[in-house]
Amino acid sequence: MLVNRMGTMVLPFMTLYLTESKDYSVGKAGLVVSIFGIGSICGGFIGGKLTDKFGFYYLQLFALLGGGTLFIALGQMTSLSSICITTFFLSMVNESFRPANAAAIAHYSKEENRTRSYSLNRLAINLGWAAGGALGGFIASKNYELLFWIDGLTNIIAATLLWLLLAPSKNKATAAKPVKQEGVIANSAYKDKPYLAFIVLTIVFSYSFFQLFTTMPVFYRKELHLTEFYIGLIMAFNGILIALFEMVIVHNLEGKRHVLQYIMWGVALTGVSFAMFNVFPGAEVLAIASMFLCTIGEVLAMPFMNTFWISRSTAANRGQYAGLYTICWSTAQVLGPSSGAYIAEQWGFNTLWWFIGGICFIAAIGYKMLYNHLNKQAAIA
Repeated sequence: MLVNRMGTMVLPFMTLYLTESKDYSVGKAGLVVSIFGIGSICGGFIGGKLTDKFGFYYLQLFALLGGGTLFIALGQMTSLSSICITTFFLSMVNESFRPANAAAIAHYSKEENRTRSYSLNRLAINLGWAAGGALGGFIASKNYELLFWIDGLTNIIAATLLWLLLAPSKNKATAAKPVKQEGVIANSAYKDKPYLAFIVLTIVFSYSFFQLFTTMPVFYRKELHLTEFYIGLIMAFNGILIALFEMVIVHNLEGKRHVLQYIMWGVALTGVSFAMFNVFPGAEVLAIASMFLCTIGEVLAMPFMNTFWISRSTAANRGQYAGLYTICWSTAQVLGPSSGAYIAEQWGFNTLWWFIGGICFIAAIGYKMLYNHLNKQAAIA
């Protein structure tokens, strides 16, 4: 994951690549990122199904190899239609990795250290994100096409490491086939009403969170007049903070309160981080302060979101639950960039930031209501 994420440069700079290098409007750039989200929905659904059928190892290997090849291909596309088509297939293949990876973490971890296991995985992701974001900003200022080559090759290198270190023939901890429990009927994630409510609320949160990597870089550039290099540093700041503090925070919080309580506060802080652009003056310092607050919200919310969905699944239906969780983020990726860009174009960034802050506050209330509902259910049982 560390190697793979060190090459994560395309998606954070996709809107800037399309608007600055290809000279497309913010609306068209948002459309392309939304198409990435549509492919992600397909990838999440297919990845969840295939994980339960074939196991997490083989799907991760295929997704990394296929995604790496398609990243390189995307950088060679010139017309808007070819960019859109390649983006769709790239995201479908690339995002099928997520359910398989989530199931793998659940398989390798134990119940008592599961949240920390997901945080460790996020640590690798964010260390890579910090390096990739900073380097990506520098590379974007010189040559946008190199971003696609680096992103693709790091996917392929990660696939090679996966085969060398975790192939079933090389590592006994890796399940060669999906784990089935005899006599246990796997319930459908799509019939789990509390989980579906959680998914709806998480779509609202992830819709807001995706603005950080789509409309926010454009806001930094056009409204705050920050350079590509400085934008990359701000993105890297997010990853560095998570790498330094998330494991420590999660270790101290895990098991002390219900996970939905942490999620509620994390989502609320994320909303404040966007709304503060309409309240405080400044550019460089304000951008850093907002990213700091958003990162704290992310640390409180995301690791415990993984804990929540895994607690409602079994080994037999884990791919379904992981797939639906992936779909939830992908749905937000479809809705967020295009609608966020449209709101910014039509009514300005100030309106967008008030809107994002408001829906995060509503989502936080929703998580609180879900927590109360589950408490009542547990009391009756």
